[in-house]
Amino acid sequence: CSPLLIFILCSETVICYSDGKVEVACGDMTPQHGHEPITKNPPFNITADKSQFSPGDKIKVTLSMASSSEGKHYFKGFLIEARNAGNLNEIVGSFKLIDPEISQLLTCDSKEGSAVSHTGKSHKTEVQVIWVAPSDSPSSVQFLVTVAQGYKEYWVKSPGPVVSQNGVAPPPQTTFGGSIGAQTTTSSILSRSFTSEGCGSMKSCLRDPEGCDPQNDTACHFLSFRALGSSVMFELSGPAEGYVSFALSQDKWMGKDDVYLCIRDTDRVEIKAAYVSGRTHPVYSSQNILKDTAWRLSDGVIQCSFRRDIILPPENLNRFSLDQMYYLFMAHGRAEDGRTHRHDRQPLISTYQTKITGPPEDLTGSRSPLLMKYHVFFILFFLLFFFFCFWFFFFFFFFFFVFFYFFFFFFFFFFFFFFFFFFYPQLHRMLMALTVLLTLVGFVLPFMYRGGWSKRAGIHPYLGCVVMALAVIQPVMALFRPAPDASRRYIFNWMHFGTGTAAQVVAVVTIFLGIHQQALSLPAPWSTGVLAAIVVWFVLADLVLEVHQRGFLPIVLAIYLCGNLGFLTVLLWTISAV
Repeated sequence: CSPLLIFILCSETVICYSDGKVEVACGDMTPQHGHEPITKNPPFNITADKSQFSPGDKIKVTLSMASSSEGKHYFKGFLIEARNAGNLNEIVGSFKLIDPEISQLLTCDSKEGSAVSHTGKSHKTEVQVIWVAPSDSPSSVQFLVTVAQGYKEYWVKSPGPVVSQNGVAPPPQTTFGGSIGAQTTTSSILSRSFTSEGCGSMKSCLRDPEGCDPQNDTACHFLSFRALGSSVMFELSGPAEGYVSFALSQDKWMGKDDVYLCIRDTDRVEIKAAYVSGRTHPVYSSQNILKDTAWRLSDGVIQCSFRRDIILPPENLNRFSLDQMYYLFMAHGRAEDGRTHRHDRQPLISTYQTKITGPPEDLTGSRSPLLMKYHVFFILFFLLFFFFCFWFFFFFFFFFFVFFYFFFFFFFFFFFFFFFFFFYPQLHRMLMALTVLLTLVGFVLPFMYRGGWSKRAGIHPYLGCVVMALAVIQPVMALFRPAPDASRRYIFNWMHFGTGTAAQVVAVVTIFLGIHQQALSLPAPWSTGVLAAIVVWFVLADLVLEVHQRGFLPIVLAIYLCGNLGFLTVLLWTISAV
């Protein structure tokens, strides 16, 4: 995800891949849709133009809709393979294409061209391919096909014709409809809601908001787990339109994660195990590794529970052993007809790794990565507070000293005169350079987090680049500042003022757009209101300071600085709590 995670909209095609690159399904030929295949007679036929062959022969294989089929008279996705009739786990021979526009070759079991699939999700009524018999062909070969008419309508490993070598009697064929090896799991309905009672003492819990109880808080996102002998019982709950999920991860980045989803499908919930190898579609497990599954729907909250063995057989390659340390991800989002969309918010990620079978803990987590929090900290502190206020600090200190310590004025008059007229220009340049440097740090952090440019952040990163450019232009422009008595000094003054003002205005707009980015997502409308108050505060303060620039009032600047510090403290507290 992510960090996780995890869940992106899948198109209504075989194995969620509209381009037909479905090598991941070569073995069991099962679409990773998270639904059970249809077991009634399939509405299509698969035929071969020969029943006998010799090594090197070519056989035309045709997949077509049955003329007597009801309902849809087309299919979208398909996967055709030829297998040893005596051992259906062995892929045999290779294919050649007749129509490359609707079909393509796949490499299965390290054999190039050993399977054929679709190239797009267009409606098809017939597909023809050529199968080439290998020199080491077994005595009999059977064609198998998986066909998908829609996301929830598909047939797996439907048996096709058996062809045999010349002189070999064909084995008896069994004609039946449906799928080979389809597995089903029956889930029960939970009688009552989960509770946070026992969190930290009897079971480990991860909750958002922290300390919430799913029994009486419908906004509570809740995950609990506890060891039961050789297995672990999981409970997952949260408000969502389509699904709630959690993942086990070895780091805080999305990819190579063991995922578990509770997906709402109309008036029921399907509980699935999946695996994500990166920022890609979740690949659902074809093995039934979840036991004692149960679910509940109430007041927009999805709840599910299941039990999973701590150690699984070796064939479950993408399932993690539960006796190790992992980060926990929690995510939720929308789903349509059982298809999951990308998660609505940044996943909640546990603060540290925890051992699933370890002692009970009351875990904490955050939806905002630390790098993004630092990004906002640098931008807010050094752009809104430091940039606006620091030069006022010195004037405030000077006038405060003069106003309240008039008795010492004559003793320090020459010191301040020397300081402001000889050292302040250098200090001003130094602080400007420091501001640019720290703003640059804040600018770089999101790129470090994303590993590149974010395609989902809208106009926010573009405006950020504008702010960064304006911040760099300011000190560069200052290097070419003309003398105070130069005839064109006024041009520099207006350009310097205009660039600084433009940077402030664009920075404010950028921050408003950034506080609701998914990687941060500060609570609305609270955070928006605070930022709006800061903008009003700055405008009013600038007007007051402009009016009193000739007769400076120290108390005005004191209130201004205290207000800035107060607003900044509130925002930083809000960010730290995300």
